[in-house]
Amino acid sequence: APCRGAHCSALSGDSSARAPARRPARAAPTMAQTRLNVFPTRQNLGVMKIKLVGAKKGHSLLKKKADALTMRMRSLLKQIMECKDTMGSSFKDGMFALAEVKYAAGDIKPTVIENATTSTTKVILHVDNVAGVKVPVFTAETHGHDASTELIGMAKGGQQIVKAREAFSKAVDVLVKLATLQTSFITLDEAVKVTNRRVNALDCVVVPRLTATVAYINSELDELEREEFFRLKRSQNKKKKDIAAKKLEDAAKEAADLLKTQKDADVIF
Repeated sequence: APCRGAHCSALSGDSSARAPARRPARAAPTMAQTRLNVFPTRQNLGVMKIKLVGAKKGHSLLKKKADALTMRMRSLLKQIMECKDTMGSSFKDGMFALAEVKYAAGDIKPTVIENATTSTTKVILHVDNVAGVKVPVFTAETHGHDASTELIGMAKGGQQIVKAREAFSKAVDVLVKLATLQTSFITLDEAVKVTNRRVNALDCVVVPRLTATVAYINSELDELEREEFFRLKRSQNKKKKDIAAKKLEDAAKEAADLLKTQKDADVIF
């Protein structure tokens, strides 16, 4: 039985209304979009070839640089893990030594703060060059001990204080080394990201665009050569036809002149 009423119209209309609209397919980039906008001449062809060779050489050099930086980062990561393990043990020894000092000599913190006038350890900054990337390097230099703090612990706990001083000196050296490794790792990480972006730009944008430009110029020059060859051939054929027509015209003129100049002798019967 035929369907009647609003229910049937709703069923027939909803199927078309619910169908998702298809998005138009994105057109593939043409050669005009992927090549440089240059005039096809021999000079521009030479310039584009030189640029293409330079881009390929730069791509290979940047790829080697990225590989070298990645290898250095991996070695730094291994050193950072080892240094963190060493830092944990160094601070553990230092805190145990400080606990022994507090047990033997009491709280010496106010005395140390009061007598400390100059720093005995200084951090010096140097710059290292890793594949063209400047990396900061920190080194800790110790200039002996402060004379004002040498008398601390003369009454009791002197041996424990010396032990704690040595333990925390080692911890400071480990901290400076860890700071150098982490700063170098962050700097190299940023350099690797920038280098990889440049490598991808050369590989996916610059080199294909220059290659398409060189191919376009070659095709246009070949087309111009074919047109020139065809034009010369047509011109040569036209010259041949003109020469042949002129020869026929000259032959006809010569025959007409001969008819005019020559007279037949009279015939007598």
